Amino acid sequence: MTNVTPISRARSRSGSQEPRLDEPSGPHEHEHEPPEPPDGNDGGGGGSGEADAQPAPISLSNHAADNLAFIRDAMEQAGRFTFLPGYGGIAMGLSAIVATIVARFATATPAGWLTVWMGEAVIAAAIAAISTQYKARENGSSLLQGKGRRFMLGILPAIIAGATLTPVLWHGHLAHMLPGTWLLLYGVAVVSGGMHSVRAVPTMGLCFMGLGIASLFSPAAWRDIYLLAGFGGLHVVFGAFIARRHGG
Repeated sequence: MTNVTPISRARSRSGSQEPRLDEPSGPHEHEHEPPEPPDGNDGGGGGSGEADAQPAPISLSNHAADNLAFIRDAMEQAGRFTFLPGYGGIAMGLSAIVATIVARFATATPAGWLTVWMGEAVIAAAIAAISTQYKARENGSSLLQGKGRRFMLGILPAIIAGATLTPVLWHGHLAHMLPGTWLLLYGVAVVSGGMHSVRAVPTMGLCFMGLGIASLFSPAAWRDIYLLAGFGGLHVVFGAFIARRHGG
């Protein structure tokens, strides 16, 4: 029988429990291994297929050019359009010519002359309102917003001033100053309303103002001539120009 001493038994027991260096030391040995890089051909990861699927970047120069073209077209449309109606202006001019003839030859009293021109003012206002609204609607605009609102607010103060001064001058026995006052204030209204419009509009207003100033310093017998030249002639000439060049 082999003699096994306690020391050798302990050595053999400890030697069997001693871990080998070439074997795994435990279940967590592979936790700190670096992950493998994703395969380019794998459907779950990014690769050449995903890069090909991305949209091409938009050129900044092309985008800026498109924006500039849109702005240019909008400015050209704004520059060609005015709320002042061309065909309406022609109609107002023709009605003023008729009013001049009637007031000059068909009335024998100053009161009759004033009645004719007050009727003409009502007719001209109705023509202007209808034609302006129609033109704005045809161009997709509104008289209550934006440029249309500025136009209306520009012309109203001078029109109200003219309507206020008419009875004052009449009852003050200054009827000979009415044609000059009407022409001058109407010109101021057109200039104010047309400040942001095409050049023809403020130019027409300046012409009315010039006739009004000339009438105030001219003999009273010339009053119908100035009214005919202004409310008749200027309306027809500039109305035809605006109708042809600026949208009717």
